[in-house]
Amino acid sequence: MKVPMLDLSEQYASLKTEVLEALDGVMSSSVFILGSNVKKLEADIAEYSHVAHGIGCGNGSDAIHIALQAAGIGAGDEVITTPFTFFATGGAIVRAGATPVYCDIDPVSFNIDPAEIEKHITDKTKAIIPVHLYGQMADMVSIRKIADKHNLIVIEDAAQAIGAKQGDFTVGELGDAATYSFFPTKNLGAYGDGGMVVTNNADIAEKSRVIRVHGSKPKYYHAVLGYNSRLDELQAAVLNVKFPHLDTWSEQRRAHADFYTQLLNEKVGEYIKTPVKVEGFHHVFHQYTILTERRDELQAYLKENGVDTMIYYPLPLHIQPVFESLGYKLGDFPNAEKAANEALSLPMFPELKEEQQQFVVEKIAAFFSGK
Repeated sequence: MKVPMLDLSEQYASLKTEVLEALDGVMSSSVFILGSNVKKLEADIAEYSHVAHGIGCGNGSDAIHIALQAAGIGAGDEVITTPFTFFATGGAIVRAGATPVYCDIDPVSFNIDPAEIEKHITDKTKAIIPVHLYGQMADMVSIRKIADKHNLIVIEDAAQAIGAKQGDFTVGELGDAATYSFFPTKNLGAYGDGGMVVTNNADIAEKSRVIRVHGSKPKYYHAVLGYNSRLDELQAAVLNVKFPHLDTWSEQRRAHADFYTQLLNEKVGEYIKTPVKVEGFHHVFHQYTILTERRDELQAYLKENGVDTMIYYPLPLHIQPVFESLGYKLGDFPNAEKAANEALSLPMFPELKEEQQQFVVEKIAAFFSGK
């Protein structure tokens, strides 16, 4: 048996007729840029996020940059974020002209630790970007309190966590804005790139709409330096077909996570740590990520035995070569560094079969037993 990290073929087969009809509708209409499909998706995702505005853009990385610029973050400003995330988070801060200030993570949730944030606040701090990693929200209730105390903007990087919740609060409700990625691997994935800013702030929403079209309003008149980052109408059509299935797919992911956890704790609980669903949080399991001190050996063994895995992420942002000028060093954020050395994500997608999961766990058990 071979178990892929992700397999989208079964999902496409189940939606093929609807998807092709939707794509044909776009091509027949000849409206390819910011048409009715984008508008519908923006409205639906905004409603899903319990906010008033959705602004579709080219990808999740641009969404963060656009939200920062729309919120007035720029040169001379500092933005506190986690070092244990995809590069796009730190990269967007720098592209906006600001400076990323890193803060260690909570070792249980892998998300930014609210207890660590205030020690990094200076008179230059203007914003916080919590990243809802692997599908579990950061502690937004605590982060919102800190932000309000210090008059800071909060932009949620929710690329991996559409549909996640903390209590009754969903992604986007407690931040000044939140950003999504619709990269094909995401829980709600397009057939190419795509992203969105969601917000309750009318000013951020309007500025985001202007920034995504070269800063033009009205057309051909530019008071703002924007750039070209629009959600494609064809991708929006695909996402409109897939969106009604999102909650079902998330529940399937959660069921797979429970099954993994049960099997792993029974067979290899002494060798690994399974992910924790923090009490009061609704985890949507974009990834199912274990911790083990023998991560690299285990990954190599699983690859040899037909199981795909991924490391998200092997080198924290504070020690990435491109950020060397910020002056961070190994040892500054021990929880993030430990996670980067031990985290291994197992195959996870809604259509994953129990027998595939059993095979994955059997191979993990065989590795630790030396067989």
